[in-house]
Amino acid sequence: MHTSSLEHMGRLVAQYLDPAQPLDVLDIGSWDKNGSYKQFFHHPAWTYTGVDLSPGNNVDVVLDTPYRLPFASNSADLVISGQAFEHIEYFWLTWLEMVRVVKPGGQIFLIAPSRGNQHRYPVDCWRYYPDGYSALAKYGAMELREVHTDWTPHEAKDSALWGDTVGVFRKPVFTFWQEAKQKLRYLLSQKLWPGDNV
Repeated sequence: MHTSSLEHMGRLVAQYLDPAQPLDVLDIGSWDKNGSYKQFFHHPAWTYTGVDLSPGNNVDVVLDTPYRLPFASNSADLVISGQAFEHIEYFWLTWLEMVRVVKPGGQIFLIAPSRGNQHRYPVDCWRYYPDGYSALAKYGAMELREVHTDWTPHEAKDSALWGDTVGVFRKPVFTFWQEAKQKLRYLLSQKLWPGDNV
């Protein structure tokens, strides 16, 4: 985990979360190879669950596939993911799962590179820009509260290469028909990309 990514997550936690409120946090892509976001969620009223495809340090739940999260709909106050989305072949399916599990009024913090060398784990498929995050917000019927890309290289040697794109998304409190439309979009995406084939 490079320095700028940790700095971004620390700022998002300070800016968007209320330490007085209980919080259930899911971290998608949590395996701690060289640092993790868990340090920002040590709080008596907060619970943190690390989620990844492989067992390891800071992984509480091991997934069978990145396209099915084993959590109830509308169950998490906050879903975070950093330095993982570039490694997900069909990231839009994972995105819809993240949207599904976050509560109405809850948030998603997403950090992903806009540039940088290929670094397979096991694949390296994508880079992200603000317009891409705007598209994700539309696709998931989410409010995009903040988005920016680090166009200027960060001063830390481990960070300059990546140019983080940082987004904060909020799930609206839907009317019945808005929620039905979002569920239909999700179900259609699952039909188009059945789990056995991805």
